[in-house]
Amino acid sequence: MTAIKHALQRDIFTPNDERLLGIVNVCKAGKKKKNCFLCATVTTERPVQVKVVKVKKSDKGDFYKRQLTWELRDLTEVDAKDASKENPEFDLHFEKVYRWVASSTAEKNSFISCIWKLNQRYLRKKVEFVNVSAQLLEESVPSGESQSVAGGDEDALDEYQELSTREEQDIESMMEMCEYAISNAEAFAEQLSRELQVLDGANIQSIMASEKQVNILMQLLDEALSEVDTIEGKLSSYEEMLQSVKDQMDQISQSNRLIQISNTNNGKLLDEIQFLVNYMDLSKGHIRALQEGDLMSPKGIEACINASEALLQCMNVNLRPGHEKLMAVTQQQLLFAELRDTFARRLTNHLNNVFVHQGHDQSSTLSQHTAELTLPKHSPLHRDLLRYAKLMEWLKNTHREKYEGLSRTYVDYMSRLYEREIKDFFEVAKIKMAGTTKEAKGKFGLHGSSGKLTGSTSSLNKLTVQGSNSRRSQSSSLLDMGNMSASDLDVADRTKFDKIFEQVLSELEPLCLAEQDFISKFFKLQQHPTVTPPLAQPETEESDGGTPSRVPPQAEHRHSLSSEKDLVRLMMNKIFQSIETELNSLIALGDKIDSFNSLYMLVKMSHHVWTAENVDPASYLSTTLGNVLVTVKRNFDKCISGQIRQMEEIKISKKSKVGILPFVTNFEEFAELAETIFRNAERRGDLDKAYVKLIRAVFMNVEKVASESQKTPRDVVMMENFHHIYSTLSRLKISCLDAERREAKHKYTDHLQSYVINSLGQPLEKLNHFFEGVEARVAQGVREEEVSYQLAFNKQELRKVIKEYPGKEVKKGLDNLYKKVDKHLCEEESLLQVVWHSMQDEFIRQYKHFEDLIGRCYPGSGITMEFTIQDMLEYFSSIAQSH
Repeated sequence: MTAIKHALQRDIFTPNDERLLGIVNVCKAGKKKKNCFLCATVTTERPVQVKVVKVKKSDKGDFYKRQLTWELRDLTEVDAKDASKENPEFDLHFEKVYRWVASSTAEKNSFISCIWKLNQRYLRKKVEFVNVSAQLLEESVPSGESQSVAGGDEDALDEYQELSTREEQDIESMMEMCEYAISNAEAFAEQLSRELQVLDGANIQSIMASEKQVNILMQLLDEALSEVDTIEGKLSSYEEMLQSVKDQMDQISQSNRLIQISNTNNGKLLDEIQFLVNYMDLSKGHIRALQEGDLMSPKGIEACINASEALLQCMNVNLRPGHEKLMAVTQQQLLFAELRDTFARRLTNHLNNVFVHQGHDQSSTLSQHTAELTLPKHSPLHRDLLRYAKLMEWLKNTHREKYEGLSRTYVDYMSRLYEREIKDFFEVAKIKMAGTTKEAKGKFGLHGSSGKLTGSTSSLNKLTVQGSNSRRSQSSSLLDMGNMSASDLDVADRTKFDKIFEQVLSELEPLCLAEQDFISKFFKLQQHPTVTPPLAQPETEESDGGTPSRVPPQAEHRHSLSSEKDLVRLMMNKIFQSIETELNSLIALGDKIDSFNSLYMLVKMSHHVWTAENVDPASYLSTTLGNVLVTVKRNFDKCISGQIRQMEEIKISKKSKVGILPFVTNFEEFAELAETIFRNAERRGDLDKAYVKLIRAVFMNVEKVASESQKTPRDVVMMENFHHIYSTLSRLKISCLDAERREAKHKYTDHLQSYVINSLGQPLEKLNHFFEGVEARVAQGVREEEVSYQLAFNKQELRKVIKEYPGKEVKKGLDNLYKKVDKHLCEEESLLQVVWHSMQDEFIRQYKHFEDLIGRCYPGSGITMEFTIQDMLEYFSSIAQSH
């Protein structure tokens, strides 16, 4: 290894001014063993650079070449793999990890030790040595720390040191002077020893010759030492003086620091005192206002509001840590609490008295509103109380219990007041409604102010149509029904009922909205998203059937609200708990007076519900009117069902002609009234659904009555009634019934044609039978020109049949037909001339058909009818004029 080291130094590192200090023979771990050398080198020039060089033997010869070079300062970690066992593997961490296997553990340890020494001497860099024996690193440290950094330890780092050029020259010249040095080393050594002794003797003599100078030098040194002692004494005195000055300066500095601390503390204390004085001091004026301020006058109320706000600010101030331990702060807090309780008690007592007095004052003025359909206005009360709104907000934030108590007191007194007002108001409305039907009472058996009917639907369930041609007599038979039809009351009465109902709703709506607005502003119930309710749940809730039901008190206390809007609605429910009941009672009375009143009520109620929902969908008014609208819609549906039930229960007379059925005229009156009422209504869809139900029931029952009719032909019943339905729908232009209108026209046309054809078969009966036989022969395959050779249909038989129908007989038959048609048809529809004209057209068609058959089946026979088309026209015209 020494020879290799010498060769590498000579061939590779000396030309680059580098010295080789450590070497290890290695190969890469895990690969085929291709040996190379890792060398630790330093440069000879300063600054010294320490490198790790990978040297590899050339493939082409025996010389070595430098392959890779790393700076030692780039090395971060040396991993020896195992510190306790002999393991030749080790890792060097440069920019990446290089794994090596040394030829022996000794070489690996020697190389790692060299790396550690170089790092300690030249770099002092933090290189981590992992899994390296501590003993190995300790052995690498020289016995004296000073040697580790001195220049003389290079021999310890290096076993071999090359001679310099000058040293080589001196050795060569010396060896030339002693030629025998090589052949006789002992003689050469003796000569060198003698020369050394000569030199030592010369040195000693030189030293002894300079003894005088040495004595002089020693004397000078003694003088210098005495001067040094003198200077040291002065320096000591100076040091003592400086120490005294230093101590004094330290005392001054300490004093200044204490003064600064004192000033700082005084400033902080002043800030704290100013903070407490500024935020926890209540003026005497505010205290006086809270204790004895006037709660009646506007100025007194304003002073109380300002004082209460100032008190709230003082109580809500965020105290700093430690303030609560100050006695003055504690006293102020007790004062604030006492002022708060005193003022809350005064305010609560005053507002309680205001609620009580206002309730009595309002109730005393009720008598003046009983004569007219109006509700007393509460705006003066609201205006007076709203002056206390800010105080109520203060009470809500500071004294929750008293705030809730005031809320309950207000609701209690106002609910009693409104209950009396609303009850009297609805009594007036009922009296006025009953007054609209005084004439109807005497006519239809209404007795008492409640408007009850003497008859009932259950007692009379049949309708008998007595033979009469007038619509009035047919519709008057409906009076046997328990509820009055649309023709039972005058239009003026219905209009008056509509105005009364509208007046009721118009009075209730602003009353509820004003009260709800006042509650929101006075009790400050729109500021925060959630609040604990001051009131229990209202005593009534809407049940599944729409009628109020009692809620147990336990449920009231368990129920919690999630928003202040719910709380407002609950207070409104408590205050106006009688509105829904009274409205339902009024609606029931209107429905008893006239079932068609449900149409008026549906339109008005829908409009007011729509208006209330636009203002506030969750308001008390919107919810209450919505509940009542359900009842009105139910009554409307009941009215429609009653109309359909009347249609199904109708019975016709067997001895008189039917004419226009009563439920057809009823539908016409209903549609005319409904179109007038629902002209601009929001709930047009409800009417359209009712129309469809009614018209389908009309269609079905018209066909039923027509099938059961014995006196009047079925086609006549269908033709007249569907013509009336078609005329009604065409006149009213109800868009949702366009399909039914077309269907009615189709049925009317079909049954008119059927009636005409069936009736015209009688005047020329034998002629009809003859030509039906002719058409049958032709249909069986007999040629038309050969029909005349048939025995039953020869020319003599044809002339014989034609002679039986001269013009006089035809006119007589048509006259009888006209009388029969006139007996079948009713006067209301005026369809006689329409039917008669249709019969004329059909007769002419048959006449032309008979002439065509004669011309085709009896050509050249010269046989013609006994009368002409012109004769027929004259017959039809004269018969119509004569009747």
